[in-house]
Amino acid sequence: MAKAMKLRQQFPLVITLLLLTLFVFIPMISAFEYSIRTPLEGGYGWTHYLWAIREEEFFHYIFRSGWLAGVTVLITLIILVPTMTWLHVSKSPVRPVIDGISLLPLVIPVVAFAVGAQISFPEFVQNTVFELPFLYFVLSLPYAYRSLDIGLNSIPLKTITEAARSSGANWIKTISTVIIPVIRSSVMATIALTFALSIGEYTLTVLLHWDTFPTWVTYVAQDNILGAIAISMMSLIIPFLILTTITLFIPERSIQGRK
Repeated sequence: MAKAMKLRQQFPLVITLLLLTLFVFIPMISAFEYSIRTPLEGGYGWTHYLWAIREEEFFHYIFRSGWLAGVTVLITLIILVPTMTWLHVSKSPVRPVIDGISLLPLVIPVVAFAVGAQISFPEFVQNTVFELPFLYFVLSLPYAYRSLDIGLNSIPLKTITEAARSSGANWIKTISTVIIPVIRSSVMATIALTFALSIGEYTLTVLLHWDTFPTWVTYVAQDNILGAIAISMMSLIIPFLILTTITLFIPERSIQGRK
């Protein structure tokens, strides 16, 4: 009886997850099917994927977007994790203000944000591609902030922090070896959201006149639309595989190494 009740309670959740899965994967499967079409020969093949890989600048731009996204993830974790840990532990009265500030990137137009934020950087940063990770960080702030906030709210943070501090750990060690492993799922969600937004950001990059993988895809799409779809599919699959590998293996190994 209890088992039947449990199954009945989980039924709406299963239906919701199934609908969400169909909503996400049906367009992806359709795009993949379209990208392997060969209209001239008829049927299907890997012609457009091979064309994309053979493009001279394919690996250059995908690596550039990849390391820019990686730098953005590092900036996000270095800034947000200590800051939010302090906000939660100290019960600071400025926390509601910071909560509101973290939502501003959702309402500020990208054009105004790009120009205004860029001129606030030091001159040696303005003239280099390293300005992009800092701007990507601001764009991903609403999502990264909420993800970490959920994780920190779900644990007895003050108790864990006081136990680590009383054992002689400094704040850096407390955050890196105690708090981050405990909220690993929230940290991985933050990494995934930040990485995905950074590697696919187009508008901000174009406004600042930098070339990355999304802008290059737009350029090559003018000559081969099916090839551009193939490139877009690879830009979805490659980050997914990277993030899946990080989620499944790296956190587990790091935790096991501490045991």
